[in-house]
Amino acid sequence: MYSWNNTNVPYFILVGLTDSREMQLLLSLLFVLIYVISVVGNLGLTSIIWLDHQLHTPMYFFLTHLSILDLCYSNVITPKTLVNLLTSSKSISFVGCFTQLYFFVLLSATEFFILTSMAYDCYIAICNPLHYPVIMSPRLCRALLTGSYMVGFLDATVNNLFMRRQDFCNSNKIHHFFCDTSPILVLSCNDTYGTEMMIMLLGGSSIIISLIIICVSYVWILSTILKITSTSGKQKAFSTCASHLLGVTIFYGTIIFTYLKPKKSYSLGKDQVASVFYTIVVPMLNPLIYSLRNKEVKNAFIRVMQKRGGFRQLK
Repeated sequence: MYSWNNTNVPYFILVGLTDSREMQLLLSLLFVLIYVISVVGNLGLTSIIWLDHQLHTPMYFFLTHLSILDLCYSNVITPKTLVNLLTSSKSISFVGCFTQLYFFVLLSATEFFILTSMAYDCYIAICNPLHYPVIMSPRLCRALLTGSYMVGFLDATVNNLFMRRQDFCNSNKIHHFFCDTSPILVLSCNDTYGTEMMIMLLGGSSIIISLIIICVSYVWILSTILKITSTSGKQKAFSTCASHLLGVTIFYGTIIFTYLKPKKSYSLGKDQVASVFYTIVVPMLNPLIYSLRNKEVKNAFIRVMQKRGGFRQLK
């Protein structure tokens, strides 16, 4: 059961990012702008890939699902954060808190392995181009996607089961802007060692395994690119995976900084800044990275607009 010394209430209180009313208004305006760009960007990128048949390839198959994940990611964290910034009510029910935590872990772990699948796709495209259509078959793409979601589901389920076993006392105030493992465990009045180890084992394994596969893929990719004699060939090969490499660096960098450490080293200020980045900013950056730096997406956008324009003229 959840218990406190002086009170017994069925909710947590999200303390949030700042107590300053001026800063809350400023942050709310900034987060609304980021949220709108994120939703429009991810929906737009998904629509372009769906409408343009030339983008119906394994790379864009995974990119579509990455955009869907980012869209869900934004809706799990940002709306509640905006409500907390704009209203005096900071409370979140136990069910709401652990539901938010569940989907946060589910989407994060799934994104690790979708990014890993995209790295493998880049590896096959650059290092084994002649066999690319055979290796990256629709069946393999679906299997990789299903495996990514299964890992996410396992991580999220085990994480929530262990978190729910904790008793919380003395305070129900979560010093964070969303329900996350470290700030919740700080409130526990019983031993959290087993829970921390299990969470670090599962979460850390997901991060490390996916990161190892990505690193090995890029070592082979770099080795192959260096063997290409022409400068234009090198640039074309590198442009194939440059956007993905940038997205991986940003996402993994902030996640590793925040999570691969014990509870005692949790720092409210630094961890909140990193958390804002990967929960609110990164879902906005991904569609920008994969569209503004990608000629195929730009050309697809032009083709879709031309088709829509021609369709209107026919009408």
